[in-house]
Amino acid sequence: MSDTESPAPGQGKDASGLDGSSAYAQQPAKGSPNDFLKKVIGKNVIVRLNSGVDYYGVLSCLDGFMNIALEDTHEVVAGVSRNRYGDAFIRGNNVLYITARD
Repeated sequence: MSDTESPAPGQGKDASGLDGSSAYAQQPAKGSPNDFLKKVIGKNVIVRLNSGVDYYGVLSCLDGFMNIALEDTHEVVAGVSRNRYGDAFIRGNNVLYITARD
């Protein structure tokens, strides 16, 4: 390859000046999903369902099937708070993800 030719995709340096090797790629946070879930029990979380509905509340407990119990829960649909619940139980097969709120 001459100096005037551009490198093939995936070769050479990228726009950041790095060579694109995996050593420079952002590494995921250490720990398993199970470790994360243990850390957020008793803390504020957002649970997104497959339908796109979000539930904000305090994660009380969960089991191996990802069935979730939330306290002080409120439901948010399309960014609008719809309902408030004291306790809510969500069946695990409806859960898309859980994220920490704080």
